[in-house]
Amino acid sequence: MDLQTFAVATLTAHIGFAIFVTLHAKLTDRNPGKWPLITLAFGLAGIAGYFFYDPNTEGNAGQI
Repeated sequence: MDLQTFAVATLTAHIGFAIFVTLHAKLTDRNPGKWPLITLAFGLAGIAGYFFYDPNTEGNAGQI
């Protein structure tokens, strides 16, 4: 696979992932926040962050 084909395929996938995150947030009445933009930039890492990041636990690591 040449570089141009890879770049187009990656860009297409990232755009699709960002659309998916946005639609999922809209359908579930969830605030998408910054995740569509992060997903557009980082792909699957953005999707993982959208589904698994919990802002209520930020800064509380290690606390009992």
